[in-house]
Amino acid sequence: MRTIRCHIDAPLAPGARVTLSDTASAHLLRVLRLRPGDPCVLFNGDRHDYPARLLSTAGKRAECEVLERIAVDNESPLQIELAQGIARGEKMDLILQKATELGVAAFHPLFTERTEVRLDAERSDKRLQHWRGVIASACEQSGRAFLPTLHPPRTLAAFLADQTDDGTLRLTLDPQGSERLATLTAAGRQRLVILIGPEGGLGERDRQLAAQAGFVGLRLGPRILRTETAGLAALAALQSRVGDLA
Repeated sequence: MRTIRCHIDAPLAPGARVTLSDTASAHLLRVLRLRPGDPCVLFNGDRHDYPARLLSTAGKRAECEVLERIAVDNESPLQIELAQGIARGEKMDLILQKATELGVAAFHPLFTERTEVRLDAERSDKRLQHWRGVIASACEQSGRAFLPTLHPPRTLAAFLADQTDDGTLRLTLDPQGSERLATLTAAGRQRLVILIGPEGGLGERDRQLAAQAGFVGLRLGPRILRTETAGLAALAALQSRVGDLA
């Protein structure tokens, strides 16, 4: 029997009664057709799961009782952050979803030289809310009890200005890059940042700025990868080489 997990943006503790959001309630009641007494697992991103049982299905919003608190230890020993040039529509959703499944610790959505997506303040807030939902759903599916940090969208220049010489390994994907997986060194639990361009890749000015900020090219292979493939391939390779499976 599969475990039904549900993200809750609220404090959780054994014995607490929690009213689920409209979206979570609809998923549990109308999609999964749970009934009073059925089990589920709640989590709020504090690295714990909270087994619970459904109390009430009256109305549109379900109520659950938290039964216990269980520590979850399935995070990667390598803190990988993905600095992603904002991609169009469903491509960005795919990147966020799969990178969360692969254990990314944080996302930095970036406007780069070749970014085609334009967001004003209102659209940016709506997009952030949508992206948070994508990340939470990916955590529900993958068993993570920690939600990757989602930073607000900003320019590549602003992001690079915040990079400090703190020992972090900073990488871009480059078929001619100087770094290779076979010789890559990254101590356990070290912070690592991967910079990926949008559709069309990073422009020449972007590459120069990144190099000045300490980013070096990582060679995964001789082929050029699409924006929705590049970060995920790098994450999987790095987790295998120096992260989860090392």
